[in-house]
Amino acid sequence: MTPDDSALSPVCPAAGDRRMRDGAQLKFFYGPMDCGKSTLALQMNYNHARQGRRGLMLTRYDRSLGARVTSRIGLSREAIEVTDELDLRALVRRHWAAGSRVDYLICDEACFYTVDQIEQLVDLVDVHDVDVYAFGLATDFRSELFPGARRLLELADEVSRLQVEVLCWCGREGQLNGRVVGGRLTREGEQVVIGDTAPDDGEIHYQVLCRRHYRAGDLGPRV
Repeated sequence: MTPDDSALSPVCPAAGDRRMRDGAQLKFFYGPMDCGKSTLALQMNYNHARQGRRGLMLTRYDRSLGARVTSRIGLSREAIEVTDELDLRALVRRHWAAGSRVDYLICDEACFYTVDQIEQLVDLVDVHDVDVYAFGLATDFRSELFPGARRLLELADEVSRLQVEVLCWCGREGQLNGRVVGGRLTREGEQVVIGDTAPDDGEIHYQVLCRRHYRAGDLGPRV
């Protein structure tokens, strides 16, 4: 895909802080549910903001069902809700036009962004020196890559699997996100259905499993 340069301002002093760095980067942090991706996103924003940098927090399909980045340990912050129609370059340009500096973007749940939006993030990094920190799942409940996550894996300057170990019910490392419907693991249905990992959250919830028990459809003795 050829970037649409017309969507980018050729000169914009508010774009990026241009500190003594090696240039802006696109970094993708991924892992299964419960591994602390949103917690790290909130911490990353805090670390940059306390050093005087200015950024935007974005999310899509947060567990709160609102325009917030929330973590399971109780931290949260207001964010901009990403929709299919939102042009991320235009979003940043509106802040520039208002005189606001944008040094970085925190993109939570980036696996749910469209492929075009991932390309837009790359444009912001390469053309305007805006750092992008993306967080999200790599694979869906069928153990297949989300389109947005696939493009991030292909284009990111740095890809990191989070090291917070999530455990399967058996004690092995949890790797895959199983969708549980009516107490049974399912591999059919829409790719995106909002739910959390608590079994009492409704008819549909998610459970992190090791590869062995994901493939066997074994949710453990407590289910």
